[in-house]
Amino acid sequence: MGAAEANQTAENVEALLEAARYGDMDDVLSLASSDVPLDSKDDQGRTALHMAAANGHNDIVEYLISRGVDLNALNEEKNAPLHWACLNGHVEVVKKLIIAGANVSVLNSHERTPVDEAVSGGKLEVMDAINEAVAVVELRNAMV
Repeated sequence: MGAAEANQTAENVEALLEAARYGDMDDVLSLASSDVPLDSKDDQGRTALHMAAANGHNDIVEYLISRGVDLNALNEEKNAPLHWACLNGHVEVVKKLIIAGANVSVLNSHERTPVDEAVSGGKLEVMDAINEAVAVVELRNAMV
């Protein structure tokens, strides 16, 4: 890959992450149809799912999950998208991620789980959402 291609790829990844960050579904879909890999990471290890989860964009989170992105991708601080959703209090995103298979026990570089982030931020509604989603997953697994 030449320098121009690498630059174009980096620009496309940045555009995808920005679209996910700001909730621009049209741009996410356009970039996906242009073959920009939805699991692409920026120089800090962040993915589109990190950005959408951090900012509570349910529709983009649902789309990315449906396209099979890595739910437990870690950025350079070892935060998964679930860490960011918990920290920022995005209850519906937290539920969607856990029900889809996100790991509630993953440790970041500060030895904190997504649950720890919710507790330290006083996000009681997130704690309720985590418990509810984990119960759904456990029930689903029990019925298999």
